[in-house]
Amino acid sequence: MTKLEVRGAPSYYACYEGSLNDLENLLLSHSVNHCLVIHGEQSWKAASSYFPEMPHVKLTFVPYQGECSINEVQRISTIVSGTNIDAIIGIGGGKVLDLTKAVAHETNTETILIPTLASSCSAWTPLSVFYTEEGEFTHYTLFPKSSLIVLIEPRIILNSPIKYVRAGIADTLAKWYEADVLVRDLQDLPLPVKIAHQSARLCQIVLLEHSQAALKAMEAKTSSPAFLQVVETIIVAGGMVGGFGDRYGRIAAAHSVHNGLTVAHETHHLLHGEKVAYGILVQLMLEEDLEEVTSLLAFYNALELPKLLRDLGLNQDDLEKLKAIAERTVAPGESIHYLEKDFTSDDILTAILTLETFVHPFV
Repeated sequence: MTKLEVRGAPSYYACYEGSLNDLENLLLSHSVNHCLVIHGEQSWKAASSYFPEMPHVKLTFVPYQGECSINEVQRISTIVSGTNIDAIIGIGGGKVLDLTKAVAHETNTETILIPTLASSCSAWTPLSVFYTEEGEFTHYTLFPKSSLIVLIEPRIILNSPIKYVRAGIADTLAKWYEADVLVRDLQDLPLPVKIAHQSARLCQIVLLEHSQAALKAMEAKTSSPAFLQVVETIIVAGGMVGGFGDRYGRIAAAHSVHNGLTVAHETHHLLHGEKVAYGILVQLMLEEDLEEVTSLLAFYNALELPKLLRDLGLNQDDLEKLKAIAERTVAPGESIHYLEKDFTSDDILTAILTLETFVHPFV
């Protein structure tokens, strides 16, 4: 087993109504007096009414331009350069938070994250996913330290678009299927990897049991124990899988399939977690675990997660596009290569087409 790098948690985390009211005192306790605030237009609209007045901390607001890209990191880092900014606050969804972590790393400042969506574990994990300006995945970077502060205001997420939590559920469900395939046959697991594996299992158990009730709570705009459990499972438990498991808990084939799908512009309207949901099924086909595919289909149907190419905006007759997706899925450096078997693009294409035939009778 390779050497583990464990970054289990941010220095401070809280999730309760009114959590942002403690932000100024938390910043001052860490000698943070001037913050750059990165946000999206919609995310600031969602968070602004909960964001406190902070008379003793200077704030400089910078809207982001739509992607976590190398160019965007450089643009905002240039704004930070030559100032006395102590920390970068990110307010938004996964791309804003990933951008915040990358800028903080680039400028050697602290990271404070306030998620407005529960669409991934990006608020927890010290990792940023990078895309081109056109939205095509390029790479991800793991940073040497975790965030200083992570605060969840549940009311912001309760009032967020339901589709993002649905995508977060799918992305977090993948934690189990990707972590389990990486460690199930390993012997003498280090304790951090056992923690990661159990956290991944917890993700699966909570999400399969409580996701539908959580989404109903969101429809009613009324918080519930199921809603809070699902939100924290996506952000906290999901983040712990990679934080403790390192390469044995981050990603495997399902996320490689997601990355492959980004080469097809027809899929760009889909959220990250929606493409990962499809990737879970492709990974299970690669494992020849048809029983598990079958067991998930009712859950996928209830949450309206993609199961077929048509759900992605694709067509099985467009073989050239599917081949391009398959080739990108197995590109050098992709996480599918963490698996014991060396899969080829032909294997991916076969799995996609076999899944298509297998799933059709269930829809």
